[in-house]
Amino acid sequence: MPGSKLPVGICPDMCPAAERAQRERERRLHRFEVEREWTGDPPRADPQRTVKEYNRPAAGKPRPPPSQLRPPSVLLATVRYLASEVAESPDAPLAEVASFVADRLRAVRLDLVLQSAGDAETAVVLEAALATLLAVVARLQPAETRGPVDPVLLQTQVQESFGSLRRCYAQSAGPHPRQAVFQGLFLLYNLGSAEALYEVLQLPAALRASPPLRTALAIDAAFREGNAARLFRLLRTLSYLQSCAVQGHVGHARRAALARLARALSTPKGQTLPLDFMVHLLALDGPHEARDLCQAHGLPLDGEERVVFLRGCYTEKGLPPAGTCNVLVGSKLRGRTLEEVVMAEEEDEGVFRPS
Repeated sequence: MPGSKLPVGICPDMCPAAERAQRERERRLHRFEVEREWTGDPPRADPQRTVKEYNRPAAGKPRPPPSQLRPPSVLLATVRYLASEVAESPDAPLAEVASFVADRLRAVRLDLVLQSAGDAETAVVLEAALATLLAVVARLQPAETRGPVDPVLLQTQVQESFGSLRRCYAQSAGPHPRQAVFQGLFLLYNLGSAEALYEVLQLPAALRASPPLRTALAIDAAFREGNAARLFRLLRTLSYLQSCAVQGHVGHARRAALARLARALSTPKGQTLPLDFMVHLLALDGPHEARDLCQAHGLPLDGEERVVFLRGCYTEKGLPPAGTCNVLVGSKLRGRTLEEVVMAEEEDEGVFRPS
């Protein structure tokens, strides 16, 4: 409200003690939050693992007191925990991890909105939260999105995270060392969107000239033009976080490239093309993925090494195969942990630092 002053959070824990106790009584603890050695009933909350869950603010409900709000330093530590401990859980389904992380990151953004925090601190927390969300969503396979996680809701939360961060950039003078990186991620995530391209083109010229944004603009142009050779050549050069942002468009780009090849090469008697060429052109993970892609689009194979472009055979049914994307995404980690990527991505990409 006009003239009102936001409080400053003072909660020292990832989850306020009152909420932790209430959820323990109501049996609303996630298994990621329960004490590991506890075998009694009801489950006991672990203060070092319990993370504040998202609760939609209700109309007319009073604001939470400072004791219920986590300051930026605690919020950043919470994001680090989610990236290092929860997202890397080896024995948990990826869909369950994504659902939990997305909900807790949503609560992180809400805590920032409900309190007074510096622009620099806010930007750092929002950047880390968005990077974690992008990585967690990118690890999901299409079959896993039919379970406990809603892919539409995840996509909405990613877009909301971009909106919060870009508003933070616009409302403050900065400097924000990672702004160019995340503005580029915004365009890569919304590849082919005229609205996203327009918003990026409205950024200051010096910012648009930074390496991350130049790369993102070049990829967007290649995607729009249907230049598959240039597009996948550029995609190979991206960092892990950039690759996570653009992964959702890879299947559609491969389908579009295959459709162009089918129009150009199909003959009544059939014309063959080596699968190795397809693997190189479309940055596939190997001949097996090239065979799956061709068969999913009705193209027959000549043995194990060639595809036949026969007129009238190419079809498109449903969504394009997602593929494993190890070449374009998974291999980019290069032995680093997700926490290292989330907190130090700028070391790989050359941060643009405004003069």
